[in-house]
Amino acid sequence: MAAKVVLAPRPKIVGMTIPLHASTDKVACDLGLGDRSRVDGCPGALSFHHAADGAIGRVRFPGGVMSATQFAQFAQLATDFGDGDIHLTTRGNVQIRGISDEAGFSTSVLSSGFVPSIAHDKIRNIIASPLSGLEELVAELDRALLKDEELAGLSGRTLFGLDNGDGAILAQQPDFGIFMGEQPQLILGGKLTTKTLANPAEDIAQLSVQWQRARGNAWRVAEKPEFIAFDTMTFTSSDPTHIGWFDREDGTVSLGAGLPFGVLPRKVAELLCAVEKPVQVTPWHSVLVHNLDEGEAEAVAKVLAPMGLIFDAHSPKLQVTACTGLPGCAKSRSDVRRDALQLMVAGDSEGRVHFSGCERRCGHPRVEYTDYLALGDGEYEVTENRG
Repeated sequence: MAAKVVLAPRPKIVGMTIPLHASTDKVACDLGLGDRSRVDGCPGALSFHHAADGAIGRVRFPGGVMSATQFAQFAQLATDFGDGDIHLTTRGNVQIRGISDEAGFSTSVLSSGFVPSIAHDKIRNIIASPLSGLEELVAELDRALLKDEELAGLSGRTLFGLDNGDGAILAQQPDFGIFMGEQPQLILGGKLTTKTLANPAEDIAQLSVQWQRARGNAWRVAEKPEFIAFDTMTFTSSDPTHIGWFDREDGTVSLGAGLPFGVLPRKVAELLCAVEKPVQVTPWHSVLVHNLDEGEAEAVAKVLAPMGLIFDAHSPKLQVTACTGLPGCAKSRSDVRRDALQLMVAGDSEGRVHFSGCERRCGHPRVEYTDYLALGDGEYEVTENRG
């Protein structure tokens, strides 16, 4: 059952092409949802999505890992070409909003060495369990994808995932993935299969080639269930455990922090640049800083916590997410982050909650959550979604 709630006064809505109470079929038709004949609109380093607040450029760092130098370079790009903030995506990528000089942005990204292959730019979506020592396997998979020209034709929505065995990455429903059980197992179409992988990175790349040849207009493997030609098994996924203080085996400390709405503000980025340590972003709108000594870790947490970063893994604020909404996205019917923040501050939410400005539900969780779909300014239809 859907419920309707009002979080703010509702002004007259103008500029809408879809009636508030249009049928589901009409909404899907008008928005082009599910239309795979259209061009994949995922942004990249050389192709952009154009929003109300300017162009969006996205850069892919496999596994979300950036060296201190790479992070500093990317933070400078955000200042030079965008709104100054770094925006995290649910695919573990980083993007910059508000770009006006698209050519200048692309040139700077290329000169920074962030795009090893222009043709493969948008398909290097690789997420991995943090704090699990999977960095070399991530690099192997990235190399395997880059060396095959045919894979450059994959949809930019294609997602690769490496799961350490707790199921948190599996829950993100990657198209292709490696589940590190007793033996590496294949994840295909978001499902854990019984297929074991002798050469995980190469096996995934070869299977991806088969998919590229068979997919037609489909973007995601789950759209063609017949492609999943292996037995599947159920697995109860755990919540990701990467927020807080982590003592590493080499004597260093990693700090993990949640970012409200996946935004790393300019001031925070400047402070992280000054620390000069590797940074890792995750699909859960969080960031980790690695290779700290205890003194550095204490100083970083002390400075960044008052700036809004969340170091408490049990904070209810980590359970509330939202798409961009107004004013950044013209398709939205409300300032969803304003409304989500209102709910967050009130502490009225239980479990995961996601606010969406329209039926696209950008950035929604891949697990069970309560869905707030904007009908107008501050007015929402509330339903339970199983992810």
